[in-house]
Amino acid sequence: MTTRERPAPQAARVESRKTTRAETGKKNGRSKNFEYRDNKIAYLMLTPVVGLLGVFVIWPAVYAVILSFQDWSFYKPAVNVGWRNYINVATDPLFLETITRGFKFVLMTVPTILVLAFFFASLVMSVGRKASTTLKVSIYIPTIISGVIASILFVLIYDYSGGLLNWVLAHFGVENIPWLGDPAWALPAIAVPAVWLGLGLPALIMVAAMLDIPTEYYEAASMEGANWWEKTRYITLPQMKNVSLYLIVTGFVGAIQQFELPLVMTQGGPLSSTTLPNLFIFNHFRNDINVGYSIAAALLLFVVLGTVSALIFRFINSERLVD
Repeated sequence: MTTRERPAPQAARVESRKTTRAETGKKNGRSKNFEYRDNKIAYLMLTPVVGLLGVFVIWPAVYAVILSFQDWSFYKPAVNVGWRNYINVATDPLFLETITRGFKFVLMTVPTILVLAFFFASLVMSVGRKASTTLKVSIYIPTIISGVIASILFVLIYDYSGGLLNWVLAHFGVENIPWLGDPAWALPAIAVPAVWLGLGLPALIMVAAMLDIPTEYYEAASMEGANWWEKTRYITLPQMKNVSLYLIVTGFVGAIQQFELPLVMTQGGPLSSTTLPNLFIFNHFRNDINVGYSIAAALLLFVVLGTVSALIFRFINSERLVD
């Protein structure tokens, strides 16, 4: 073979590369076209949701912020008053008392719900399949009961003269207690049905979290001679850290915004001892023609909820668990 004939294979390879690039370019062009078409379909399907979100969430929120800076009511034109509504709310001792009372209510309900839900989930994990199904159904039933119905039920239980609770306590020599008429007892009395209504969903979430923990961890711990408490402390609780964080935040937000129970059971009394933030805002909206004050109070409550939730996330860091 002569020297002039050797470049032929190299020329063939160059031509082959050009052909391959052309084919790759065509494939890339097709893939870009398909990707563009898929994006158009996705945006088209998201349009109704975004529209509904804008009409029923974003615009009402923006409009509420605008009204909070106005002296506005249903009977007169709106007048811009700047930060006056926020200053009035922030310096109102009644509003600050309801926020403090809301935190007390959270401390009464959320830790109790989490502890009871954890022990109930542990019980479900320790029994057979049929028994666990029965337990899960029974714990979830209060969740589907209306808050109004539950309020009426517990009002009958707490009744001073004919209530079930005082009747039971009378057999132990305890005199009748005005559970809903005494400021010292009214808020704890409302916390009991709040725990009963709010126990089901956290318990089932904890059951699901425990089922997701690999059984090999417990088997290895048993081989090392670990007891139930050691398994719970070093395996179950760390593996459920993210779930616990979620339940703490949602429980805090739900408890401090409790509305139905104090409204139906005590109407906020006696002496405003059960007036929680949402009930305070509702009563002010119903009785005061200045709607801007009520909206400013609601937005300040939103700031409080967001701040406390952020602090919870700050001090209880969520982690991605890796098996």
